[in-house]
Amino acid sequence: MWELIRTNKRKSTILIFLLAFIPMGLGYAIGFSIQPQGGGIFGVAVAMVIWIIMMLASVAGGERILLASAHAKQVKHDDAPQLFNIVEEMKIASGLPNMPRVYIIDSKVPNAFAVGLNPKRAAVAVTTGLLARLNRDELQGVIAHELGHITNRDTLFMTLAGVTVGAVIIMADLYLRGMIYGSGRSRSSSKNSGQAAVIMLVVALVLSILAPLLAQLLYFACSRKREYLADASSAQFTRYPEGLASALEKITSSQDKKCFKVNRAVAPMFIINPLSATGKSKSLFSTHPATQDRIIILRGMAGNASITAYNNAYKAAHENNEIIGNRDLETATDIGIRKESPKESSKKPAKQWRQAQDILHKINNYALLSCVCGLRFKIPPDFQKKTIKCPRCGKSHDVPIAEIAAIATVLNEVGKTVK
Repeated sequence: MWELIRTNKRKSTILIFLLAFIPMGLGYAIGFSIQPQGGGIFGVAVAMVIWIIMMLASVAGGERILLASAHAKQVKHDDAPQLFNIVEEMKIASGLPNMPRVYIIDSKVPNAFAVGLNPKRAAVAVTTGLLARLNRDELQGVIAHELGHITNRDTLFMTLAGVTVGAVIIMADLYLRGMIYGSGRSRSSSKNSGQAAVIMLVVALVLSILAPLLAQLLYFACSRKREYLADASSAQFTRYPEGLASALEKITSSQDKKCFKVNRAVAPMFIINPLSATGKSKSLFSTHPATQDRIIILRGMAGNASITAYNNAYKAAHENNEIIGNRDLETATDIGIRKESPKESSKKPAKQWRQAQDILHKINNYALLSCVCGLRFKIPPDFQKKTIKCPRCGKSHDVPIAEIAAIATVLNEVGKTVK
């Protein structure tokens, strides 16, 4: 899909510049309404300064900001070996030059997202709920989808477009607040300029209301198409479209906006937008296509995992419209569907949930203590007592103070280094 990657890069550049005209127009209207003589140019300058500062911040540490806002914590191979193995498999299948960093989000709601302004800075984050609910094939399908976003350069566009939308919202909000709490009058001295200022004041008010909506509509429309392309990439990388189709069903049915609080800037990056609850919306403001539509396409690939098969399934579901470009289709080769992975009968949901929680405890530096009755204790690094009783059998255990102290020492050293 090299042509798709090149096309996405080109389209992303064009779209970012188109989005940039929205804050420029809004800045001009606001500046002119405040000061007709030279205020428009000044407003454009202020808008561009805001946009450039936010862009530079995003380029410098956009991934860290997005991951931190989702409360994601980085894990190592020893913390989550199966997850790491799946990410490594999909990294090889996708042709990424570097192993993406892996993050865990403490939430029972299953979901995942990827970030990365370029493949070398890529990272993928999954929730504990995702690890607890999906089998290996389903988890592989989700990871492949997220790495598809990275290889197709979607994460670059979504990050920069999100920053532009954010700049427009900030400017519109500041102006509307100023109109409410300020005088709302321009500093015009002449009658003609005063009339022009009144007209531009109306224009500025309208733009302040509509500009964020227009920017979001353009952003969301592009996001929806890129979700389809990431699904096609997932089918190609895994050679098993059913894995992602089944995962989407489970993820959608388990969404809960009340239990999973996420930043609006990050929400569109998840495989299912956690703020839309069900993924069934088909409105202009939907960041993702309807989930059922995505599932129908994946299950309509007719025994082939190629992008041609995905394009044909998409055409069948969308009145003969296409999603993949002709150049990519011309070079595409057939990819057979692999067999389903052997079922792990011992992996019951409760056991999967405990394993997901164990990963969190490891990265949060909890000490483990086992009782003779079979119960395991997770002791936090700041635990102060010398003994602890087993809630199951009542047996008293000495707390491994040396281990706790060692963990505390490491944490202190890390804190000093960061400072």
